[in-house]
Order: sequence, then structure tokens, then C-alpha cells
Amino acid sequence: MKIGIVGASFARAAYLPALRHVEGAEVVALASSRIESARSAAEEFGIPAAYDDWQAMLDKHQLDLVLIATPTDLHAPITLAALERGAHVLCEKPTAMDAGEAKGMLDKANALGRVGMIDHELRFNPNRQRVAEMIASGELGDIRHVNIANIGASWANPASRPKGDWWSLAEQGGGRLGANGSHQVDMLRWWLGPVRSVVGQALTVLPDRLDKKTGEAWTATADDLAYFTMEMASGALAQVFMSGVAANNIGNLTQVFGSKGTITLDNDNERLMYAKAGEGFSDITVEDPNAALPGLNKGVWNVSVVAALRELTSAIRGGRGLERGATFEDGLKNQQVLDAVKRSTQSRSWVDLP
Repeated sequence: MKIGIVGASFARAAYLPALRHVEGAEVVALASSRIESARSAAEEFGIPAAYDDWQAMLDKHQLDLVLIATPTDLHAPITLAALERGAHVLCEKPTAMDAGEAKGMLDKANALGRVGMIDHELRFNPNRQRVAEMIASGELGDIRHVNIANIGASWANPASRPKGDWWSLAEQGGGRLGANGSHQVDMLRWWLGPVRSVVGQALTVLPDRLDKKTGEAWTATADDLAYFTMEMASGALAQVFMSGVAANNIGNLTQVFGSKGTITLDNDNERLMYAKAGEGFSDITVEDPNAALPGLNKGVWNVSVVAALRELTSAIRGGRGLERGATFEDGLKNQQVLDAVKRSTQSRSWVDLP
């Protein structure tokens, strides 16, 4: 399977180490905005061709699969071009700049019969799969509410980011809502089903920035703090709070409250804890067997990519749709929630979903 990758940073961290453990995968080309980054990654992983122009890469190679890990504003253009050239696509999150772009990606993939996956790799993490199974089986009873907090300090220092950092620019699709909120929305939709209505805010708490090397002043336009509440069609409430401007890193804590029991999952130690109603918590953590594979970078995100890529390549070979993972349709529905949070920021009111 001939694979091309756009975006060197996440490719080095996750895609390329994982693809060494995906049968039949052959990365033939890699593109990055900086040719130095593309060449360095290509040399390290034995990739024959490196580019600083993704369009040139698509023009010069007949690819079966394209992996896209770029700033968000490039997701839709690269996806559409790759699909038109005959490739299937794995696109990073958030899906696109807005639901209109996400729908265009879905419609094009469907029209051409291509497989499209959004890289919400936590769907392939065994602990989160265990939660999904316990909810689906009724073991937790009726889910009444879910709380998720993701608190960090990456944006707390005004001089912590370089000038032009795309993660801090709304015009390139940066911000905590897209970077982390998209994962939380996808996980909650996977666990709890459709979203009925959303209220929340995506805020830029520290817009006045200084370049981390030169001290030059610049302005951040993307959200560094976002929070929202989703009313699910099931009646459950899910609350998500994400901050990049805290003084300390607290990490990510997920709590699921059902009528028959409670679950907590802490990203710092990846321990899954479960308590039946009226009883104490016990450890029900499920270890990921892929974590022991050689050459992978540590962390749940990097490890989970292995199973995601195995499912995607299996679906392509089998001429079938995805049996697991986030489809382009999921990507559209996730994007509708993110768009609703942005509208709610302006209206300061609940926004109903389609």
C-alpha cells in the first residue's frame, strides 16, 4: 500500500513509528512546509521522496492512502485533492475549519467511494473501549452526567509560543477547542450517542504575546480556554472544561456518572477506576498490547495510532467501510458541535444541533 504523508512533526511522533507495525504499508513520500523537516524525517525513516509542496507530492505519486497532519486550514484542500487523485485519506482533527468544509470532504469521499478516517485515535485505546462497552451493556445504568477537565500551562506564559504559531491563530484553525475539544466531543458522541444542544465559550484569555526567542510582540487570535456543556439526545449532560493558561499542568480527568456506578480515568497514569453504586473504587485498567511494540513513542496517543492505521488499511484492502474509528461522517458531526460552541460564544445561549 503506497502511502504519502503531509506534515512531518506528528508523522515522526506517531505515524511513521506506527506504520512499521502495519503489514504492507510503504511510505513513499512525505511533504512538509519546511523542506528541512521533510528531508530529516524521510532520511530517518527511509522514505525515498521529500517535498515542501504537498500538491507536488500528489502530482508525482500514485498513492493508495494519504495521511494529513497539517494546520486545520489545509485539511479540506488536501483531503479533496487526495481523494480526486484516487487516494483514501486519514485526516487529523479537528476535521476542518467549519461544518461546510467537513461536509464537502464527506460528500467527495462518498461520491468517489473512498475510505475516510478522522484520527480520533482514542477510539482504539482499550480503556476507552472498556468504558464504551460498559455504557452500551448497561453495566453503569443510565448515564446521567460526564465531567471532563483538561488543564495545562502551555499558553500560560505570554512568551511561551513563537510568533506565528498556528496553534494560536484562529485563521489557521488553532485553539484548545479544536486541538483537544474535538477529541472530547468525538469520545462523548461515541460513548453517549447524538448531541441535542450545546452551550459554551471559546475564549482568548491571553491575546498579547511575545515571541519566545526574539521577544517581539504579536497577537494570538485562537482560544486558549474553552468550555461547553452538551445535552445529549439520551438526556445525559456532558461538561468539558479545557484551559491552556493555568499556572500548573493538572492533566486530563474524565468522570462518568451512571445510575449504577461511576468511572474515572486519569490521563496522567491511564488508570481506569470503577465503583458500583454505594461501593468503593477498584482498578479495572486494560493494558494496550501495542504499547510493547518496539520503536513507538510513549503515550496513549502515539500507541493508539497503531490500531487505527491497522483498521484503516484493512478496510481499504477489503473494499469495506470502517468497522471501528471515526468516519468522515463522525468528523462532520463533531465539527457541528465545535461550530455550535463558537456560535454560543457570540450569542451567550444554547445552540441546537441539526
